[in-house]
Amino acid sequence: MKHKKLITQMTLKEKIRLCSGADYWRTKPLKRLGIPSFTMSDGPHGLRKQKKGRDNLGVMQSEEATCFPPACLTACSFDPDLVSGMASAIGREASAKDVQMVLGPGINIKRDPLCGRNFEYFSEDPYLSGEMGKAWIRGIQKTGVGACVKHFACNNQEDLRMSSDSMVDARALHEVYLPAFKNALQAGPAAVMCSYNRLNGVYMSDNKAMIQGLLREKWGYQGMVVT
Repeated sequence: MKHKKLITQMTLKEKIRLCSGADYWRTKPLKRLGIPSFTMSDGPHGLRKQKKGRDNLGVMQSEEATCFPPACLTACSFDPDLVSGMASAIGREASAKDVQMVLGPGINIKRDPLCGRNFEYFSEDPYLSGEMGKAWIRGIQKTGVGACVKHFACNNQEDLRMSSDSMVDARALHEVYLPAFKNALQAGPAAVMCSYNRLNGVYMSDNKAMIQGLLREKWGYQGMVVT
C-alpha cells in the first residue's frame, strides 16, 4: 500500500514529526514526500474549527457552524438513521472548512453523574452507545471525512482526567465499558482516540494490553490511534 512505501522512505526524524503537531489541530507536513498537513477538529455535535488553530479549550473564536443536539439527546431517539444523517451534515461542513477528521463520536459509558462530559456520550447502555456510534461513524465517513471514536477507554471523569485512575475489574470492563467500542469498530473509523486517564494503573496511551493486545490483535483494528 502507498502509506507503507512512504514509511520506508522516511527518516527517523520525519517519522517523529508525524507523531507531533504543527499546533493543537494540525499535523506537520512532509513536503519532501508530498504529505500535506492533516487537520482535525472537534466535535461530535457540530464542527468546532478554531480560526487561529492554537487553542484546545474553545477560548478563541471558532468558525461558524451548525450546532446540533448533543449525544445524550440524540441517543434518546433510538434512531441510528437520524444520527447518521446528522453526522453526514457535520462531515459536509468539515469538508467545506478543509477539515479532514472530526474528533467523534464519544461513546464512553456514563459511570459518574458528575462527569462534565456526560452530555457528549450517548448512553449508560453499551448496546445503544455502540449502535449510535456506529451510525455516526458511517454517516460522516460517507462524506470523505474521517471519524475518530473516543475515548478508549473508561474516561469516567473530567476532573483530574490526566492523572485519574479508572479501577475496573475484568468482567465489568468487558461487559459494560468495552462492548460499545467493539461494536463501533465495525463501521471502520479512521481513528481511535485513547483516553488521558489510567486504567488499572496504566496510562491508556502506554497500555500495550489494551491497544496492542485487545484493539489491534484481538479486535483486528488497523487504523490510527490518536493520543
